[in-house]
Amino acid sequence: MIDINEIMQLMPHSYPFLLVDRIIEFEPAKRVVGIKNVTFNEPFFTGHFPGRPIMPGVLIVEALAQTGGVLAFKSFPDKKGLVFFTGIDDARFRKPVIPGDQIKLVLEVVKHRREIWVFEGKAYVDNDIVAEARIMAMLKQE
Repeated sequence: MIDINEIMQLMPHSYPFLLVDRIIEFEPAKRVVGIKNVTFNEPFFTGHFPGRPIMPGVLIVEALAQTGGVLAFKSFPDKKGLVFFTGIDDARFRKPVIPGDQIKLVLEVVKHRREIWVFEGKAYVDNDIVAEARIMAMLKQE
């Protein structure tokens, strides 16, 4: 398991934009499963939507991408830097995510060549898929 302290060392993100709390499964350069605990205190809930808080789908995709970033940086610990989206394909949003939900972020590596990564990602609440996407990213070393 990778806890929040190690995630913060691996990733360049910080509050309020770090969207993965814990890694519960990790297979270097192949697969990762992360957890995002969604609370009412998330800053985006004040405006999305007043009276009916729903986590924006784009932030669920961002949480998937950050989980993929943890996989990439943890797989190659000598690399440090930033993770940039290079593409998002086939994004689908199946069910709303609300305060109190716990999102399980599952990513599998489809392709990896040098600094370019392609992931298939699915986000689950309980056993239901709430979002999915193919995510392309690039690690940019500092």
